[in-house]
Amino acid sequence: MYALKQVGTKSILFVMAAEPEYGTQLKQIFSPLMCGVGPVESAVEVTHALAELSLRNDLPDVLVSLGSAGSSTLKQAEVYQATSVSYRDMDASPLGFEKGKTPFLDLPVENVLPFLIPGVPTARLSTGANIVSGDAYKDIDAEMVDMESFAILRSCMKFDVPMVALRGISDGKEELKKMTDWTEYLDTIDQKLAQTVEKLFKVIMSGEIL
Repeated sequence: MYALKQVGTKSILFVMAAEPEYGTQLKQIFSPLMCGVGPVESAVEVTHALAELSLRNDLPDVLVSLGSAGSSTLKQAEVYQATSVSYRDMDASPLGFEKGKTPFLDLPVENVLPFLIPGVPTARLSTGANIVSGDAYKDIDAEMVDMESFAILRSCMKFDVPMVALRGISDGKEELKKMTDWTEYLDTIDQKLAQTVEKLFKVIMSGEIL
């Protein structure tokens, strides 16, 4: 069961997709909402959780989406924070809409996130329902890819909760062929995500963000 993490006067809801990403270091810091894999499951679970918290007048001051991501250009096993999130599945271009833009919704293709942690490398993040591998990266207009963050961001928007997205690069340099190609670096990513979360706590306590 997830629990809000209190940092000074601020509360944080941590959201992760899958248990293999929730390693021993992160387990010492917080209890996340496990939203499941992909945009549909994450949208359902996060919206449900935020609705319950809203009914209790207990919405978090910030939601942190964290876990692994793929990239063919960023350093493997390093952690990056997303400066923006886009939705690569959306393509209504035959009707004249820009690729990535949801028709009749007043949102840009790239949605800029409001807070950045000083000293943590940045990258643009693309969300979709597919695992990207090999040559498929050539079609992605972002430095890293995941399967949940855009959906989580849309849920956050409905409840006016700001979001931070942290991702450790688990794969992308070579084509994925088996499960261990994804899990190989998860222990290292767990340690580095934990260090990054501690940095987030420090800037919240200092008042630099929120």
